Amino acid sequence: MQNRPKITVLADRPLNVPSALRLDPANKNYAKIILAHEEALAKNVDGYIDPINSLFVLTAAALTARGFCCENNCRHCPYCE
Repeated sequence: MQNRPKITVLADRPLNVPSALRLDPANKNYAKIILAHEEALAKNVDGYIDPINSLFVLTAAALTARGFCCENNCRHCPYCE
């Protein structure tokens, strides 16, 4: 297993805008997911309960605080394009 360098440079987009690679704007639940994410950002909490599958999802702000991409395909990863 190779140790790849960690991605530490933020993508060039606002934290409230997810990468289309992680959350397709054509997703029928896009608006619900974005609303839940924006509410969590406004409350300054680490995440929210996904309105579709009830899983806990980290916000882009919480992922930014980590300081690097963990490469777990996070929905709101602020590091991926």
